[in-house]
Parts: sequence; C-alpha cells; structure tokens
Amino acid sequence: MHVSRQRPVAVAMVLAASGSLQVGAAFAVTLFDELGPGGAAFLRLAFAAIVLCAIWRPSLEGDLRLAAAFGVALGLMNWSIYESIDRIPLGVAVTIEFAGPLAVAVLGSRRRLDGVWVVLAAAGIVLLADPSGGSIDGLGVLFALIAAGCWMAYIHLSQRTGRAFPGGGGLALAMVVGALVVAPAGLIQGGSSLSHPDLLGSALVVALASSVLPYSLELEALRRLPAAVFGVLMSLEPAVAALAGFGVLGQDLGARELLAIAMVVVASAGAAALSHR
Repeated sequence: MHVSRQRPVAVAMVLAASGSLQVGAAFAVTLFDELGPGGAAFLRLAFAAIVLCAIWRPSLEGDLRLAAAFGVALGLMNWSIYESIDRIPLGVAVTIEFAGPLAVAVLGSRRRLDGVWVVLAAAGIVLLADPSGGSIDGLGVLFALIAAGCWMAYIHLSQRTGRAFPGGGGLALAMVVGALVVAPAGLIQGGSSLSHPDLLGSALVVALASSVLPYSLELEALRRLPAAVFGVLMSLEPAVAALAGFGVLGQDLGARELLAIAMVVVASAGAAALSHR
C-alpha cells in the first residue's frame, strides 16, 4: 500500500482499537455483579490467552523469564483497573491510569516543556481525585494508580518481549502468565459463576474486544505510523473511555471531571507529539 494511504488506514486502526478496548471495558463492568472484577479479569485474560496461543503457537525457547515478567505486569494491570472501574467511573479511572504512559513519555527528559505536561496532567489527576470533596472513592483511585504503575512496566516489557519473540508469541505467553496471576482473585470472587455458560460467552466477547482485537490492530498500526503520532492518538483514550462509560453504562460526568480529563488528554498528546523530535 502506498505510504500516503497507509497513514489514514493506520489512524483508523488506532481509533478502532481504542474504541474496542474501552467499549469492552464498559461491557465488562456489567459482569461484575456475578463475577466480581477479579473473575471478569481472569476470564478475559484466560480467553485471550487461548485465542492468542491458537493463533501464534508460541515457542518455549525464548526468554521465558522476560515473558513471565511481562505477564505479571499485564495481569496486575488488568486486575487493578477492573477493581478501579468497579468503584469509580470508567473515564475517571482510565484518565488516572494514563499517568503511567505519560510518565514513560517524559521520563528522563530535560526539556522544560515536558515539565509543563507533567504539571498539567498531575493537576488534572488531582482534580479528578477530589482530595478535599471526598466524592470519589479513594480505593478506586488507588487501584487506578496501581494500574498506571503496571502500565509503565507493561510498556517497557512489551518492547523487550516483542524483540525477543517472533510475531505475537511473547504476548501469547505473557497472557497465559497474566491469567495465572489473576486466577486466585478470579476464583475467589467468581466462584461457581465462572462456569455459567452465559457469563462465559459474555467474557469471551470482552476478551476479543478488550485484548485480542485492540492489541492486533495496534501492532499493525505501529508498522505504519511514527511512534509520536501513535502516542498522540493513544492519548485520546481517556476521552474515549468517558464516552464509553456514558454510552454503555450511563455514567454522567460533571464539568470538573470533563475539564480534568481534557487536561490529561492535552498533556499526554503534547508529551507524545514532542517526545521523538
């Protein structure tokens, strides 16, 4: 495909991946009453692992310790963000979680402008957390911050795993490890509901929408887009999450939350746009 045509297609891939991921996350919330966040996260990872292993048939000859570390970060990231969105609105949780990739974008930078992005994003996150008003569940904010830390590790380990394993083999192995990491919480919270056919079918849809499809689309998009452009597009995820929370779950956000999300989106886009110049 001609280069001039590759970029619009890649942009569409990233936007479709973001939409699929956040709509899948919103749909997962509807399973929490029966499965709990841990049960939903476990089934998502388990189904995604089965599908990815069937597609890539990963070899066990690579750096298995690296794949295992990647899997631990992946599993904890999924579990902690599900625990967060069980307590606070989806758009708020994803915005706070986005502190992870933002920190990666500016880590080690000595430019003053990057400091502006950090301050802007931090102000937005503090505004969302509402430390004085107490209207946001503190434990939900804590889980979102844990997810942010896991996302930082995920970015670093995914790059190394992608170089160490051919195709998506490393991701498939990591998904297996992630499912095993979340399994205790999943079994405790999900219990006998984990074997209910209707819930299993719904969890499979969540796995396809939240893991298999977006990861595959992003992998293809990265082959066609500069990293900075990809980062700018990814910075829209908090806004997409807020829309998914409103459309699927009916979660209304006030002016304060919308302003805070906009601040984090602008900071993330600015950091990503300038990080490779």
